[in-house]
This record gives sequence, C-alpha cells and structure tokens, in this order.
Amino acid sequence: MDAAQQVHEQFVAALDAGTLQRRSNLGLAAVGLDPKRAAAILHSQMVSRQLDRLSRKLQARGEGFYTIGSSGHEGNAALAEALRVDDIAFLHYRDAAFQIHRANRVPGENPMWDMLLSFTASAEDPISGGRHKVLGSKRLAIPPQTSTIASHLPKAVGAAFSIGIARRMGLEETTLAKDGVVLCSFGDASANHSTAVGALNTAAWAAFQGTPMPIVFLCEDNGIGISTKTPMGWIEANWSTRAGLHYIQCDGCDLADAWRGASEAVDYARRYRKPVFLHMKTVRLYGHAGNDVQGVYLSKEEIAADNARDPLLASAALLIEEGVMSAADVRREYDAIEAQLLRQVELAILRPKLPDAAAVMASIVPPRREGVERPLASAEARAAVFADEAAVMEKPQHMARLISWAIADLLLQYPNVIVCGEDVGPKGGVYNATARLHARFGSARVINTLLDEQAILGLAIGAAHNGLLPMPEIQFLAYVHNAEDQIRGEAATLSFFSNGQYTNPMVVRIAGLPYQKGFGGHFHNDNSLAVFRDIPGLVIAVPSCGREAVLMLRECVRLAHEEQRVVIFVEPIALYMTRDLHAEGDGLWTSVYEAPGQAEIRVGEIGVHGEGTDLAIVTYGNGVYLSLQAQKLLAEQGVNVRVIDLRWVAPLAEDALLEAVASCGRVLVVDECRETGSQSEALLALLALRAPDKALGVLAATDSFIPLARAATHTLPSRDGIVAKALEMVGR
Repeated sequence: MDAAQQVHEQFVAALDAGTLQRRSNLGLAAVGLDPKRAAAILHSQMVSRQLDRLSRKLQARGEGFYTIGSSGHEGNAALAEALRVDDIAFLHYRDAAFQIHRANRVPGENPMWDMLLSFTASAEDPISGGRHKVLGSKRLAIPPQTSTIASHLPKAVGAAFSIGIARRMGLEETTLAKDGVVLCSFGDASANHSTAVGALNTAAWAAFQGTPMPIVFLCEDNGIGISTKTPMGWIEANWSTRAGLHYIQCDGCDLADAWRGASEAVDYARRYRKPVFLHMKTVRLYGHAGNDVQGVYLSKEEIAADNARDPLLASAALLIEEGVMSAADVRREYDAIEAQLLRQVELAILRPKLPDAAAVMASIVPPRREGVERPLASAEARAAVFADEAAVMEKPQHMARLISWAIADLLLQYPNVIVCGEDVGPKGGVYNATARLHARFGSARVINTLLDEQAILGLAIGAAHNGLLPMPEIQFLAYVHNAEDQIRGEAATLSFFSNGQYTNPMVVRIAGLPYQKGFGGHFHNDNSLAVFRDIPGLVIAVPSCGREAVLMLRECVRLAHEEQRVVIFVEPIALYMTRDLHAEGDGLWTSVYEAPGQAEIRVGEIGVHGEGTDLAIVTYGNGVYLSLQAQKLLAEQGVNVRVIDLRWVAPLAEDALLEAVASCGRVLVVDECRETGSQSEALLALLALRAPDKALGVLAATDSFIPLARAATHTLPSRDGIVAKALEMVGR
C-alpha cells in the first residue's frame, strides 16, 4: 500500500474506532488557545494533509510535478496563528500548513485552489506563474523559496536586521512593520549546512552586541535528512546554549504544545527584539518525496513508530476530548476537504500553462517602477557633506577617491541606500573606496559586518525585501565564491519565481580583476567573471577609469531603484590608485569629480576611443588602460587603432558593439579574464556570427591562477603583447 494511503487510513480508522490519543496532558486553556482558533488550526492541518495525498496522485497521472510533502510537519500551522499576517515568513518547503493557515486568516484567499494551480504548473499559479512549485504569496508576506538547502536563512537575518536600521534611518515607508517579526523555518538536516550555521551565527553575533534582531528560527526537527539520520539530541545540544539565541523547545506533533512554543517564541522576539531558536519536534511521514521509498533505510518498526506520531491523530484527539468537535465532525470535515479538492483539481489541470519561452522568461527582469525617480540632492546638502574636501574636489583624483564621493552623493540622493561589508565603516574599506562615509552618514547606513560573505549578501537581500536599497561590498572577487548562491540561487531568481511580484534590487560592489602589482596572489587578483555571466537577468558593470566608475555607479543605482535590478559592479583593483597612463606624472588616468546631473553613462552605452580603422580593439577594465597605452605605440608605427570599452559585460550591447567595429576590417578582443569561460568566448562567437567579414584575433589570460610578485602578470595580456598581436594582425 502507498505510504500516504496507509497514513490516511490509519487516521480515518482511529477516528471511526475512537482510539485517538493525545500526546500530552496539555489542554487548550492551559496554553491560552481559544477553541475556535484550535479548530481552525486543525482544519488547516487537514487541508495540508489532503493536498499531500493529492500531489502524489497527480504525479502518478503525469499532471503534478512536486511531491515533497508537509505531512508530519503540520504543527507549523501554530506559528501561522501566533504571528501576524504581515510578519514576513521565509519558509521551509514542508510548511504548506503554515501558508494554508495564514491564508485562511486573510479575507479573499483560496489556499486550496492556489496550491492546486501550483501543483499543476498553471500559468495562473498566483506566486510563480507556473515556473516552479514553491510556497509563497505576495498578499501573505511569504516570499517564494526554492529547495536550495538553507539558502534563505541569510536573507531572513538581513530582513530582521533591516527593521532596526530602517527605524534608525527614520524611514517611514518600509515593507516590514516597525514592530514586525521575521519567521525563518528549516529542517534539522539543513541546520548542519554551512549557510544555516553562518546565518544563525550572524544573528547571534548581532544580538550579543545588543543589535535588534527580531527573528524566530523555526527548526522543524524530524530526525532525518532524506536517508541520513540526525544524531539523537544533536539540535538541542548544538543550539540550546548558544550565546545570543533564546532557545525554546516544543512538540510539533502536539497541537497544544506547538501553540505554547510558537506563541512564546513570537512574543519573545516581538517584545525583546532578539532572535529565538524554536526547536519543534516533528515527524516526516511517507519519506522525503514521492519517489523515496523509506523502507530501504528505515525498519518497519521505525516507520510504524513515526506513523504513530502523526500530528493529525493528536490534534483531533485534543479537540474531541475537550468537546470542541466530535469524531464525526472531524471525519466529516476531513472528507469534505478531500471531496472539494478532487472536484477542483480537475478544473486546475485544465488551466493554461506557460505557452512558450518568452512567457517563461517574462519575469527574469523585474518590472520597472514608474514615478519613483529621485531628485538630486540640494547644493546646500552637498556643500555640508563635502565641506572638509571642497578644495581637493576641484582637482583630478584617482578612481578610489572618486568612487567614495560618488557613494556619498548617492547616499544623499537616495535616503534608503545603505552600504555594508567588511571594514567599510571607520576604516573606509581596504582601498579607501568608502572613506569618510561612516563619519558622514552614521553606522545605520554604513554598516560594518562580520567576515562572512553569505551574511553580507544575505543582509542586502533581506534589507531589499524591506524597501531598502543595499550596496554591499565584497572585498575581493575571489571571496564571492564563498557565497555565490546568495546571488545565483536567491537574489537573481526572486523575480523569476514570484512572477515579478517580489524583487530585491541592489548594487553589489566587488573589488577584483588582476594586475595588482603582484600583491596577494590569486585570492586578491582573481580574473574570472564566469560566476556571474551565466546568471539570467544580472547586470554586470566594469568601469575602466574613475570618471566612468562614478557615472556607471550612478546608473547602477538608478537601475536598482527604478528597474529593481540586481547589479554587479566590479571595480578593477589595479586601477584604484592609478594616476598616469603613458608617462609618470601625466595624470591622464585621473579626473575631476563631476557632480550628479552633469553627465551620465546609461546601461548598454559603450565607449569608443579613437577613430582608427586599421584595427578595433574590444576590451574592458584593465584592458582599456593597456589598450590605450598600446594605441599610442601603434600610432607611432603608422597603425591607427580604435579602442572599444564594453563597460557593461552583461547584458552585452551587441548592436552598439557591431556598429562600433563596422568600419574596421580587423577586430582584436583583449580579455584580462581566463580564456575558458571568459567574455572573449562570447565576443568572438558574436563577431563570427554577425560580422563574418572581420578578421578576428584574441589575447586573453591563460587558464592559470595568479601567482605572487613579478610572476603575477606572466599569464595576462600586456601592453607589449597587445602591440605585438596588433602588428601581426595588420601584417607588420
């Protein structure tokens, strides 16, 4: 017999025979739970159970596509009763009962129909539009979650943190209430994931210092992760005495005790603005998913013992013993839910599906917000902020200083912008790119974080959920690999999986790329952007000089604010302090700071240096600097070259690039990134397909890590290497 059917028949038989048993002596009055509210929770639990059964039947018919169920975890509905409906909830994938119960508290919601549309991948699914079976709802303050393990914990911490800083910033129009609480649920197996451990550590680290952190971490402990058992007592031993976390334990299979733990946890988090670790003991019925036969790794006795802990058995027993419902009432309601679902599912199957690739991709890029343009800061406000640097601002400066001024202007113009990262505060960043910002704008807007890239990006994503516009900094490009899923699996997918209803706009500043005069080796000179290039919808900007860094950074923030985009802004480390281009003292790589409104570089606008037609050099970042040096040397030999600065690595401005090279018969691609997976591959493919008349060449970094000292540039394109390749291509 199918495992789901077996558990179903056990529940029905116990109802009919009157053999239901409570799991404890806790009564509704003892835990302060009104009988009507208890009956409503049981109803949500039964809806969740019947949906689980139906999802497996749909899969067998080829009409359903997701069978990771919530059976055994229905105790989480108590959290949906304890929280307010506007408390944002980042849910574990076994929390259907939570969403159902929250929906039942909001007029106009139809959770059964919505779940069926999701099961059948209908384009009318109100959260994902048929793109994925996810829990989530805009009206219910439940952002959609995929099943990437524990990846939602960092942003939940960021959301909780953002409530306090938004209050300190004096922001009134935030998404989350000032006294709001954040829920983040996950399983006991996920609690071992480095992402979860880091997020819990971040919350505890912040709370330990007195930082408000109103979050309930709900660990739904069913004792197993797919087939790997959690050691008995592990979760309690690991988290019950952790500094900065308030630990509460409850039995999720006992409605009264689940309510006790849930209400206590929510009250503590809301009252004291501190994180709670709510350890809810649950049971996983049926196995991990529809195709998981748990009899392969669990004994019959273990499965029988788990089935006996079915929370529906105990919930029904409690309400029957307390006279809230009769066994017949429960059976009648349970059967009515099944009958309603069986009628509705046939209609849901017939609802439209996503018809084509364009429909699938329609929500990759978030919807543009209209009428939100921000006015420039007043002259008086700017004069006050820059009073101590007014004199030097009239003189040409290097990129790092210009970026710091640009960020200051952005903080003035956009009151919801925050800067966060390691050492961005009083120190001003490793390269001084955030110099004086902390003193000018305070610790609520310029936030020193702990050394954890997942925490930094999670803070940004969570803060964006609250209406802030984060500008997180990752100190070095190589460090982003510790946390790339926060961009790839979370930030970049949110609009896609929510059909554009949820967005997390931000500008991620990353110091990177090579040529740092041999300092630090590979981990301070990483030269690959491949980790970002294949992420749909991501904007990647790489400025080559200080002036363009300022203008492009302003455009990036505009993109985030008005178009809700996730932007990666890569700042070439080697060019931060560079002043000269051709000769010492020429100052050609410095610029006078241009105030906002004087000039702009829009996304997709490329830069063209020179009008030469003998050869076009297509490049970006450090490649622009080296190519301009080569351009001068080539001109001295009678070779006229134009240098084309891509500026925007993604999306690639294909038409603008083709127009820029149109009058040149030869094109040389210069790429400082490693050849495999580099921009040069896409550029050569584009040129070969759409400009087949061009003679093509490439000079890219070899597939090597960056060594120390003088050897650091051996694997990279150089000025002289560009000159040699150019002369070869023109036949000299």
